[in-house]
Amino acid sequence: MSVDPVPTAPSLSVPAPRRADDLQTAPRAAGFPAAVLHPPGGRAAWFAWSVGVSVYVLAVVHRTSLGVAGLDAAARFGIGASALSTFSILQVLVYAGMQIPVGLLVDRSGPRRVLLLGVALMSAGQLAFAFSTAFAPALASRAVIGCGDAMTFISVLRIAARWFPAARNPFVAQLTGLVGMGGNLVTTVVLAQALHTAGWSSTFGVIALTGVPIFVAVLALLRDAPPGAVAPVLPQQGGSRVPVGGLIRAAWAEPGTRLGLWVHFTTAFPASAFGLLWGLPYLVEGQGMSRAGASGLLSLLVLSGMAFGLLFGRLLSRSARLRLPVAFIVLGATALCWTVTLAWPHGRPPLWLLVVLILVMGSNGPASLIGLDYARAHNPPERMGTASGIANMGGFIGSVITLLGIGVLLDALADPGSDSYGAHAYQLAFCFQLLPLLLGTAMILRLRRKLAAAAAGRD
Repeated sequence: MSVDPVPTAPSLSVPAPRRADDLQTAPRAAGFPAAVLHPPGGRAAWFAWSVGVSVYVLAVVHRTSLGVAGLDAAARFGIGASALSTFSILQVLVYAGMQIPVGLLVDRSGPRRVLLLGVALMSAGQLAFAFSTAFAPALASRAVIGCGDAMTFISVLRIAARWFPAARNPFVAQLTGLVGMGGNLVTTVVLAQALHTAGWSSTFGVIALTGVPIFVAVLALLRDAPPGAVAPVLPQQGGSRVPVGGLIRAAWAEPGTRLGLWVHFTTAFPASAFGLLWGLPYLVEGQGMSRAGASGLLSLLVLSGMAFGLLFGRLLSRSARLRLPVAFIVLGATALCWTVTLAWPHGRPPLWLLVVLILVMGSNGPASLIGLDYARAHNPPERMGTASGIANMGGFIGSVITLLGIGVLLDALADPGSDSYGAHAYQLAFCFQLLPLLLGTAMILRLRRKLAAAAAGRD
């Protein structure tokens, strides 16, 4: 049985769905044309999405560019491993911290303007990074890149919600994530080679200048919504706009928003922490793999994520009731694979088990988008960006907690006088991630009951 989601693209407030998972019960408002409530889709929608998603692909290239330049950065700035990890942690913190402000900007100014600002910030930050020769200016440049990066994903999802019928939104969201992963492959394959042939400043300078044609394309070709669509009306209070704090409180008060945050938190962080920082050291130092072999497994993580993105997009487009079952399957499989891996004698699991673990973690990113589906489906259009921003913070908060937790434990377990960590240290330190997994699962179960109770009260 196919149950379609609540329309996330209408141009007026529509009552929330009457049941937590039956998202087709929102009535059509009288007096408005069907085209307003049901966006047309078609070639025009795919064109608008293509222009928007090009910015997201560029953002992923900017975001992951340091991942293949870690050794070069350490040599250029004269820093050690702990200072180098600061780049990743700062970027995640900035991204997470910007989600609510970005959501408010999208609600008030529209996604097109926010995307233009994002491209400008990423290009300026990357250009400054290309010519930085000291640690402090380079760190500030990465913070600027993180600000611009934070403006892209929510904006593209908002464009999709205005251009596509609601039933297509889960599929388009997964496709957006899948295409964005292509930017990661560009970084891994092209950027790594360019650094060794063209050098630091030329490579990062070209990445920065790539933003110019994309900026022009967004400015000239992209529109926030189809022609004739009525813009969402921001809530009024006493004849004026509801204050920013009121929008945030209203979005947070909706149980669907908080459920979305915890789904995003719990499903996203294992693969994020592994791919962003600790995966390569774990495979090389903890498992004795070569750098080439470890890089191959990390590429497998990206490819697995792309495959799961297609699968989940099709499943969730057919039935919104599959959201939590899919999330729980991903959480259970991830926890099981990590438990078996970490319980393996002497902390050295066989290669086949590592491959299975990587393949399963590829489902984490696509499953995290379920959290954004909940935030969009249970909030009216005028605060959809704010709610999506709140939900999108979850996985990045989880990633920061895990990055820091594993790092602190590794330092505590390191052999005195050693500048590397053994298999046993990684085995114990990586057990930390089971704590946020348990916390997040408990919160999902709690908020699922609260959401069902709220829906029952509206019946």
